[in-house]
Parts: sequence; C-alpha cells; structure tokens
Amino acid sequence: MQREGSIGDGGRVGETILKITTYPSCGSDKVKKVRRNWTGSFNGKRYTVPNLQYYECPDCGERVYDRDAMREIEARSPAFEGMHPKRKSA
Repeated sequence: MQREGSIGDGGRVGETILKITTYPSCGSDKVKKVRRNWTGSFNGKRYTVPNLQYYECPDCGERVYDRDAMREIEARSPAFEGMHPKRKSA
C-alpha cells in the first residue's frame, strides 16, 4: 500500500489518494476494488452503509478503506452521531 499525491476521484487538485498495490496482512497483490453494502456495529447497534466502495482481498478477506469510504462509514455510525452537521439541501 502506498500513498501518492494526485488528483482525487472528486477532481480535487492536490488531494492525497490511496493506491493499494498489496494487502498489508497477507501480502497478496490481487488488489480488488469492490462496491457493496457494508454493515458494522457500535455498542450493539447495527448500521449499514449502502453501496460503499473499498478494497477487499480475495485471498484473506482483508478490507482497506480510503478516506472517502471512512467518511461515509463515520457519517452513518452511531459512534459519531451529533459530531457531523447535517447538510442542508438546496
């Protein structure tokens, strides 16, 4: 796994993006970007992030999340309730 300076997926110049070349746990180079419903839990409360994009190793199942994926998880997690202001719709 390495970080490199580049233009992010959202077209933001100067953003640092995550480029996965091998998985940290098993060393596999079979890097696979997936988009799935992701489910987590906090203090016994389950929550789902629909259509989350992240990297998942087909060999060991390890998951690696970039900054955007982590922001989506935090936005839906009960652990962060009240910390992120709700966006006003236009």
